[in-house]
Amino acid sequence: MSGTNRIDELRLGLATTQERIDHACQQAGRSSNDVTVVVVTKTYPVSDVEILQELGVTDVGENKDQEAGPKRAQMTHPGLRWHAVGQVQSNKAKSVAQWADVVHSVDRVGLVQAFDRVAASSPIQAFVQVSLDGDPARGGCVIPELAVIAEAVARSSTLSLVGVMAVAPLEMEPSRAFADLWAASQGLQGDFPQAAWISAGMTQDFEAAIAAGATHVRIGSAILGNRA
Repeated sequence: MSGTNRIDELRLGLATTQERIDHACQQAGRSSNDVTVVVVTKTYPVSDVEILQELGVTDVGENKDQEAGPKRAQMTHPGLRWHAVGQVQSNKAKSVAQWADVVHSVDRVGLVQAFDRVAASSPIQAFVQVSLDGDPARGGCVIPELAVIAEAVARSSTLSLVGVMAVAPLEMEPSRAFADLWAASQGLQGDFPQAAWISAGMTQDFEAAIAAGATHVRIGSAILGNRA
């Protein structure tokens, strides 16, 4: 595949996705300027990330520490915000802190403590991940634990609390799941007004997330194509 064809593919993916976002925002009575697109580039080469940057993308997401760190180091130009959107093991906090500007999956006090043992060059923005069905296998804290973990993040020397994140459970209607997340966000902001961001929605369900107030959507295949 030629470089020109790939540029055209990514440009089309970005444009089509933006049209969906604009429509969802219009339906929700929101401005599309209030929604940040995090392009999830896991498994894709550095060349794709560089093309995305040239096309105006400002935020990219990675799931795996062992892939993300080298990928960021290979970038020709700085300026992107790198989001850790996958689960983070406590023993990987130091490594993740070397490449991530934002972490979407802080879900336990122990992970906050692991990040606090890291000397980051600047505060890492952190979302507290919420489990909407109580299944710990998918990651995320249950809603009754949310305030405790948010308090730990707010007191952290390395992390900066910015909001909540969730993945809609497969067996739950996305609109209901994201409404639950919005309610949890509203409750949290009573004590932590700085936690105003909501990271929710992927290729298949981001319209429902936007309708429920998502400020950050994590989109991969709609822009980059289906992974092999």
